[in-house]
Amino acid sequence: MSELASTKRYHAAWHRWARFVAQRVLLRPVVHLTTKVSVLGAENLDDLDAPFIVVANHSSHLDAPLLVTELPRRYTRTMAVNAAADYFYRWWWMKAATSLFFNTYPVSRTNADMGKGRGLANRLLSEDVPVVVFPEGTRRNTESGVKRFKPGAAALSIAQGVPCVPVAIIGTSAAMPVGHFWPKPGRPPVTVVIGAPIHPEPGERTRDLTERLEAKVAAMVATGDPDAEGKPLRDAASPEHPAEQASDHAQKEEAS
Repeated sequence: MSELASTKRYHAAWHRWARFVAQRVLLRPVVHLTTKVSVLGAENLDDLDAPFIVVANHSSHLDAPLLVTELPRRYTRTMAVNAAADYFYRWWWMKAATSLFFNTYPVSRTNADMGKGRGLANRLLSEDVPVVVFPEGTRRNTESGVKRFKPGAAALSIAQGVPCVPVAIIGTSAAMPVGHFWPKPGRPPVTVVIGAPIHPEPGERTRDLTERLEAKVAAMVATGDPDAEGKPLRDAASPEHPAEQASDHAQKEEAS
């Protein structure tokens, strides 16, 4: 059995202060100089205690910088962001940079990376570290604006009994599309929309919570309204939602 990854870095004072400099002194001014940032619904975090799971749509490398610079500092000081092991952990320098700026933890997307960071998100939550999950699993967009959510965030929420904070990130795909590594000229507008925390209900299945999260984020992306509510996008002609097929496996993986 492989040794579990250490969580010491996520609690170390030196790393927390290094992240403060990286995120608030260096990164935040760059984000605001290159884009016009709006944040809606921040009051939904007023009474929130850690730990929790930020569940956000994902269409650009600009998404993570917005989350770590625009969410309240009392949360981002320890918040950890999931990152694809096959991309951000490929080279030591990229791993070091993403760790410094985004306090990342690895998520396996390929068989070659299977096991990297296994159970780490669950352990971080149990140690009161908020985590960010991009449940679409990729930055590629679809015509509907939000891709079908994978069940990992819901599985974590149910396993740990912690709320999910739905966040809609709007405008980043146009501001910094896939394949671009700097925002387009002219300070394009981007918006972070923060919804009220969503708690797992007693006995709720991973599939049902996944669909509630997906519907909420999709509604906020479509309207820009933190209070927008949407209906689950389950296809009546195909009742076997992909999340249902994978939920049992995902919950075991995340909770291990």
